[in-house]
Amino acid sequence: MTPVDLAVVALTFGALFLVELPDKTFIATLVMSTKFRPLLVWIGVGLAFAVQTGIAVALGKAASFLPTDVVRAAAMLLFLAGAVLLFREARSHDQAEGESETEQEFAEKAAARGEVTGFKVVLTSFLVLFAAEWGDLSQLLTLSLVAKYDDPVSVFIGAWGALLAVSGLAVIVGRVLLAKVKLSVLHYAGGCVCLVLALFSAYELLTG
Repeated sequence: MTPVDLAVVALTFGALFLVELPDKTFIATLVMSTKFRPLLVWIGVGLAFAVQTGIAVALGKAASFLPTDVVRAAAMLLFLAGAVLLFREARSHDQAEGESETEQEFAEKAAARGEVTGFKVVLTSFLVLFAAEWGDLSQLLTLSLVAKYDDPVSVFIGAWGALLAVSGLAVIVGRVLLAKVKLSVLHYAGGCVCLVLALFSAYELLTG
């Protein structure tokens, strides 16, 4: 059995947590938890994240067979793109001083599912988050980390753990958190993490 690298788990958890916390999926999870039973919402969201993370890990493992310099260059570009996107989101939130229209619309659609209970809540939460996360920045970063470190088990544990933690926060203290911390601050923090990872990948590319 492949040993788990706690350093890779911690790095992945930290990066994905900061990237996903200000994401629209946090808002959607929060809204659904106010309409449906929070535990069932969290279970559905967690299952969606597990599938999405598994797909990203599989693609990252396939990419790890490419030449090392190609993997490092691709990872650097993805991390850099993530930093740019997050910094742009932070600026737009600063200018708007509030939740963006797309996030509002996404949250409203997530909530407008009728009065459902039990398994239907889990299924609704799963489908909404699965669709929202497809091709999301967090999925691309997971792919990049697997390709970079060639440790799919550790990356999966760190990524899924971060996504479960973020969705758990949304369910339990989402509204309180958003009232205390501006989304732009969270975007800037995530952007800084992506920028550091991009610089580190560039350093490995140049010195490797």
